[in-house]
Amino acid sequence: MVLGAASDAAAQQKPQPPSTMRAPSRTDILRGEYGRYRANNDLLHYDLDIRVNPEKKFISGKNTVRFKMLRDDNRIQLELFSNYTVEKVVMGAQALNYQRDHNTVYIDFPETLRNGRTYSIEFHYSGQPREEGRFGALAFRTTPDGRHWINTANEGEGSASWWPSKDQWRDEPNDGADIRVAVPNGLTNVSNGRFMGKTDLGDGYTRWDYRVHYPINSYNVSLNIAEYAHFAEVHGNLTMDYFVLPGNLEKAKVQFAQAKPMLEAFEKHIGPYPFPKDGFKLIEVPYSGMEHQSAVTYGNRYANGYLERDWTGVGVSLKFDFIIIHESAHEWYGNSISAADVSDMWIQEGWCNYLEFIYVEALFGREDAIKYANGYKSKVGNREPIITQRGIHRTPNQDMYFKGALFLDTLRNAVNDDARWWKLMRDTYDRFKYQNIMTEDLAGFFSAELKRDMTPIFDQYLRRADLPVLELTFDEAARRVSYRWRADERGFALPIKVGDPAKWRVIQPAADWKSMEWAAGKDAFKVATELFYVNVQVLDANGRLP
Repeated sequence: MVLGAASDAAAQQKPQPPSTMRAPSRTDILRGEYGRYRANNDLLHYDLDIRVNPEKKFISGKNTVRFKMLRDDNRIQLELFSNYTVEKVVMGAQALNYQRDHNTVYIDFPETLRNGRTYSIEFHYSGQPREEGRFGALAFRTTPDGRHWINTANEGEGSASWWPSKDQWRDEPNDGADIRVAVPNGLTNVSNGRFMGKTDLGDGYTRWDYRVHYPINSYNVSLNIAEYAHFAEVHGNLTMDYFVLPGNLEKAKVQFAQAKPMLEAFEKHIGPYPFPKDGFKLIEVPYSGMEHQSAVTYGNRYANGYLERDWTGVGVSLKFDFIIIHESAHEWYGNSISAADVSDMWIQEGWCNYLEFIYVEALFGREDAIKYANGYKSKVGNREPIITQRGIHRTPNQDMYFKGALFLDTLRNAVNDDARWWKLMRDTYDRFKYQNIMTEDLAGFFSAELKRDMTPIFDQYLRRADLPVLELTFDEAARRVSYRWRADERGFALPIKVGDPAKWRVIQPAADWKSMEWAAGKDAFKVATELFYVNVQVLDANGRLP
């Protein structure tokens, strides 16, 4: 997902967004808490079978949920927005009782479900979607020439905004999903996964069937309904399908040529494309774009930059289509490797922004990548920690994008060995692909691979608001400089490059003062702040700012 594209100056004039540290609402807790009736089962498969009526802006159908019990119990928790009607919930021929609490639906079973056994229920529902959020959740729009154009984008609002599901981040269906969507004849639906065929239902509707062969985030399940034109290509054995409005077909054939080089860059530095059985798709939509798994949506006006803007303001963004690169990068981080709680969403967004750096370096060189990375610094607030409270659904602040990426770039330069770094990138992806993880998992893996405790470094950048400060004091007479880290995390000890840019020296500051010889004078002493996202302060002999 990407942020809105208001100018930086305009953003500074707007009221500050609500604090991520505010008290949670009841709906925050219901959606975010992985409590007893979620934790007692493991999702195995969704079979979503729905009908969309564009004229009435109405949706109806059922979701068959298959799950395995992890302990004996007689209730599970699913979600569906309260504006929908629950027609019935059944297991086989038996109707099940349910209770609703805001957008939560508790489903009760007359007999205890046994640990280790597999069960299936059908959840039938109907109603008119309620447009909300930045992209509308499920929005009934029209094309410029007045034809139906219906799309979903509901990462923030949740999958429950249009279909009944286990709407949380920790558990994904192990065996994937089947998605069957009936729409009026003449319209096409494009969803996640492999297209399995279409069926004329004989009542003016055609059902479009897709199969997702991998675990999938519930918010990634998507509908894209329009009179689409289609073209395709292959990347090795990977199918690449493109669905666009007919009037944009020729522009799309030019702009979407950026997809193959993007795949090549990420496959080289991160790992193979995660979803080969499902293929790769780009689908035109009326909003900027979203990382729907194997069905990435695109609305960037067939222009480079982000909505025709130089996104980082340093002249690099206009060399490529930001949405193609950013949203597709989520296939690796966000879709294959997913945060297990929204609190740790930087795993998706910070890593994805870092993949932008990788793409820029692969296509345009290291110098442009450094410029591009530094362009993000002006977007960081450093007002609140990136990681939010767990157990409530609270989207972190925008620093998860920019500061998260700059943190990873800082780690690369601290490692100071590109062969080792790129191996770590590939090994990290290989270790966690198709998993839902937390920051502790990454910190532990990095610690093991780099053979040093990385937790204080992760915690300073992600759990603390302030940047670490490299404090310096110069003794000109003794020709020495003293240095230390001032950070909230006492154990913070990040190597950093200092001295003469023509021949950087790597020092190992920690919380206590250290010193080194420096005969060239204070003005000649530089810190590689273009490579390390830190602050620097020069103190006088009394330990005070001049």
